[in-house]
Amino acid sequence: MPAANADVHALELAETAEAAFREVFGAEPEGLWAAPGRVNLIGEHTDYNDGFVMPFALPFYAVAAVSKAETWEFHSTYGAGSTVRSATLEGVDGWAAYLAGTAWALNESGYPVGPVRVAVHSDVPHGAGLSSSAALECAILIALADLYGHEIDRAEAARIAQKAENEYVGAPTGVLDQSASLLCEAGHVMFMDCRDLSREQEPFDLAAAGLTMLVIDTQAPHRHADGEYGARRADCEEAARQLGVSHLRDAPRHAKLDDERLNKRMRHILTENERVLKTAALLKEGRVAEIGDLLTASHTSLRYDYEVSSVELDSAVDAALGAGALGARMTGGGFGGSAIALVEAASAQKIEAAVTDAAAQADLPTPRIFTARAAAGAHRVR
Repeated sequence: MPAANADVHALELAETAEAAFREVFGAEPEGLWAAPGRVNLIGEHTDYNDGFVMPFALPFYAVAAVSKAETWEFHSTYGAGSTVRSATLEGVDGWAAYLAGTAWALNESGYPVGPVRVAVHSDVPHGAGLSSSAALECAILIALADLYGHEIDRAEAARIAQKAENEYVGAPTGVLDQSASLLCEAGHVMFMDCRDLSREQEPFDLAAAGLTMLVIDTQAPHRHADGEYGARRADCEEAARQLGVSHLRDAPRHAKLDDERLNKRMRHILTENERVLKTAALLKEGRVAEIGDLLTASHTSLRYDYEVSSVELDSAVDAALGAGALGARMTGGGFGGSAIALVEAASAQKIEAAVTDAAAQADLPTPRIFTARAAAGAHRVR
């Protein structure tokens, strides 16, 4: 029987993962677990600066069919399908590193787990900045915790999954993606303080306000493990060091350094935290249409101060705003990936067409555009 909180779409994906498990391993899995991708409404690059974020889970999932085994066996349905087998958790790379790394991080964190067979199936868009890697990590994490009898607080689990990505995979990400995948609730956007992972779930019923959130996958892949993302984090750490604070969240609002590049990075973090707090306050009052200007200001800051946007993202945001969007911004780490646009529902098709036309005129990839809804976080499917 499906779990009571299982998302219907996750159930559909689980059937594919289960069938792949049977085909590859010739047996039935002990269970099926799902974890979603995410959109960050606002609060970009603030997570590793101990700041504030506001993500919501997307109805796209990585599903893991899992059973205990004698050795580590990882299978993915992605593309033509591939299987990785290893006697230990050492030296696993590629897509399987997210699974092996999460098992390694659990062991390192005092939650011992042993070998498993895993078949994963995911429809979280790969390379779109929607946390496809975190979805893999969180699906296998809750599976391993269940199979090996560990009760792990979800906030702590997010830190463990982050450890896998930081220390095993080698991507210097913050804790936003894993927290969103594990902690978000259906129909809500999550306001979270990344210092202590305290959080509030705010109702996010766009339809009731006559609004729609478009997610624009620019089809320009982004890569978290590249040097630019790490360089931004290093800039923030250096700025904090020069100011004598542990993280830029604690920097004085109008602090100045001798290095203009560091000043720009710091300005983004400080103003982005303010935008998150203002967005949370508006949502608490049910004034969702009024957050549009904050979304647009966030993109401007990311484009010019943090310098993590791209031609494709700027095209999507500019076209959406030009066609009447209430607000638009890139979402995720940047350097490609996806943008979001808050629009009046009646204008959604017109704005989609404008974004697509702008990409064509600039000879950019044709974007994939879909309507977002706030979905359920990670859960056992069956």
